[in-house]
Amino acid sequence: MDEYPEPVHELAAGALDPRAELSEFLRTRRARLKPEDVGLPDYGRYRRVPGLRREELAQLAGVSVAYYTRLEQGNGRHVSAEVLDAIARALRLSDAEHAHLTHLAKPKQQKKKPASRAQQVRGPLRTLLDTMDGVPAILVGRRSDILAWNRMAAAVFGDWAELPAREQNWARLVFLRPEYRDLFVDWEHKASDVVSQLRMDAGSHPDDPRLSALVGELSVKSEEFRRLWATHDVKERCHGIQRLHHPLVGELDLRLESFHQADAHEQMLVTYHAEPNSPSAEALRLLANWGADATRAGTDTSSARTA
Repeated sequence: MDEYPEPVHELAAGALDPRAELSEFLRTRRARLKPEDVGLPDYGRYRRVPGLRREELAQLAGVSVAYYTRLEQGNGRHVSAEVLDAIARALRLSDAEHAHLTHLAKPKQQKKKPASRAQQVRGPLRTLLDTMDGVPAILVGRRSDILAWNRMAAAVFGDWAELPAREQNWARLVFLRPEYRDLFVDWEHKASDVVSQLRMDAGSHPDDPRLSALVGELSVKSEEFRRLWATHDVKERCHGIQRLHHPLVGELDLRLESFHQADAHEQMLVTYHAEPNSPSAEALRLLANWGADATRAGTDTSSARTA
């Protein structure tokens, strides 16, 4: 029999079981492939499961069915890099998905750090953020924590300095604060990006208690988070267009660029800039005059309109 009961994944309790993560990730990747996608015949009504069967995937990867079955049941011990590469090719994984599979199957042995230890931001990096006048810039760390930002980021996204430290987190903002549904024109896309990046963190750091607590909290409080978390999608967003609806200046089309820190790879500098001489560039200039008060003023105006 091809399928087996899904492993219990205690999202509500915030448990991140590495074996369950590996099992569910492989099953969801296999389920999204159709036989015709990989040159196999589709027997129509005789196919009892979505996507490829285990034996089909094992054949494509060049491993035994028993070996692949053990791996998909969460037993990644002693698996070689060559086998993981073959399975990644058979599943047509992206680079981010391939890296995630490797982390899940062969977790690094790391010295545990105290749970209370904060992520550190170098002083010169804070200075760099402050000197990026006219360009919203944010330093994002593990668990989607917002570690530092400049004046323009506060004008565009809100004055996070007014929030408790634990609330300075993209996942909490996007899923738990209604004003961010209005801010992001394509909220679903932003939410998917946040969850996909949290999945990458979970693969690299399955024993992070703060990450487990965050996943548990969001799973209890947000049905949309639970739905997106269950897809097991992973990706690293490096660039793209971020469309916003700012309460003061209206539509903003900003170019997003992100840069990993060489000495702190888990930290990413994210910048947003507008095309020169565009309406968005003019809107940013207006917001620069407002500074951190921009979103607050716009929120007050919106509240007055709906009162």
